[in-house]
Amino acid sequence: MKRFVWRLQQVLDLKVKEEQIKRTEMFKLTERLAQKRGELLIRQKRLRDMISTIAAKEHQTRLSEQELFLKYSATSNQQIKKLQNEINRLESQQKDKIVEVVKVRRFKEGMEKLRDDAKERFIKQQEKLEQKELDEGVIRLRRTQKN
Repeated sequence: MKRFVWRLQQVLDLKVKEEQIKRTEMFKLTERLAQKRGELLIRQKRLRDMISTIAAKEHQTRLSEQELFLKYSATSNQQIKKLQNEINRLESQQKDKIVEVVKVRRFKEGMEKLRDDAKERFIKQQEKLEQKELDEGVIRLRRTQKN
């Protein structure tokens, strides 16, 4: 039996590699996003802890620490806003990357379906050819037996 060869196999192989690359990029984005979110949560928790620590202190020491906290919190809030902007940017990139991965996956799955259909047609065609050869062999055998 002839071996099945599909002309578009190289295109499918390229799409498989492209999907793997895009998925890797998406996972890297997700990791960076998780890191930034963790950093944001740590900064926010640090501020809450400082507030609760200051609130628990006596009035005399609390005033001086509140002043220091207000200076620190202004800088910290700027850093938190930068982190939130970075998180928003990464989330947007992640959504775009997900769309790209889905698009490539759908194309790849379509190509795989085409390949499966072509292989099925090839197998049926080969089976018909084999059956035809067997029938011709039987006919030849009967002719030689009659003679």
